[in-house]
Amino acid sequence: MLPRSLKARLLLAFLVVVVASLGTVGVAVLLVGPGYFAEAMGHRPGDPAGAAMDAATRAAFGDAMRRALGAASVIAVVTATVVSFAVATRIAGPIGSLAEAARRIARGHYAERVDAAEPDELGELADSFNAMAGSLEATERRRVQLMADVSHELRTPLTTLDGYLEGLEDGVVDASADTWRLLRAETARMTRLVSDLSELSRAEAGQLPLHLEPVRLRELAADVAERFAPIAGQRAIRIEVSAGDAVAKADRDRLEQIVGNYLSNALRHAPEGSRVAIDCDDQDEVVCLAVSDSGPGLTADQLDAVFQRFYRVDPARSRAAGGSGIGLAIVAALAAAMNGRAWAESPGPGLGTTFLVELPAA
Repeated sequence: MLPRSLKARLLLAFLVVVVASLGTVGVAVLLVGPGYFAEAMGHRPGDPAGAAMDAATRAAFGDAMRRALGAASVIAVVTATVVSFAVATRIAGPIGSLAEAARRIARGHYAERVDAAEPDELGELADSFNAMAGSLEATERRRVQLMADVSHELRTPLTTLDGYLEGLEDGVVDASADTWRLLRAETARMTRLVSDLSELSRAEAGQLPLHLEPVRLRELAADVAERFAPIAGQRAIRIEVSAGDAVAKADRDRLEQIVGNYLSNALRHAPEGSRVAIDCDDQDEVVCLAVSDSGPGLTADQLDAVFQRFYRVDPARSRAAGGSGIGLAIVAALAAAMNGRAWAESPGPGLGTTFLVELPAA
């Protein structure tokens, strides 16, 4: 029965190879050696001198050969054992460390890492393990943060609903049209949040059905701008479309969702009477669509965080006025699902913001 330890198996395999090699060499020497010895002594088969060779000399030669082979075998086995043990330890040690680290990660210690200093396959394995552990740690961190964010986001509408329902039950609050309108608004807010989270989860998991086809950006941008024109007109904001003849390979409905999210965000922050621009840049293999406003702008830290779930540039802004807070996270997930990327640029606070999406050209 083979030992369970990898180090013991490697050591046993090395020793088996050494013993087999020594046995082969010993048999070969004992079988071939006497002939070579007779030849070296100047005797050949059929030679009267060779036939008359003293039996004691042959016996002495055979005994010397056996002693030499025995001593060489002992030295070889001892040396091979030491070297094999060192090599087995060298190979099995890092693998044992990986196994122990994997067990600790399975118990929830996602910060676990292993030494990846060796420039060989074991080093590559350690690098891959550390990358996997880092990904698991980031996923767990996002999961915990998501649970906290969802709990926080649902607490406010649930508290409002509970308070008003209790007031209605006690007769403190009148069952007026305004009361029912407020209750409906809070339930709609929770429904929107749950729907957005579901869509974001499916997008990040690659489970959204996509129909990739050539999409003319000028037509798409014009359609989205026309849909938002009444909202922009309420604040005298001009939506200007200057997209060229670029054609993207994308899902039209999802790309409309991205541009609509960008445009809604721009109209929410742009000053009254200002201008919001939709531009397009064709770069042969990729196309880039940008929505720019002259709003409050973003800092470098905000540019990195603005696509995260529930991130708000202005923490004091209510969700009722500012949306669910995961629209841009959905944009990033949709862009990635269509083999593209989404990001934001801003010269700085007070200088406006440009939101961009890059997609493969059709």
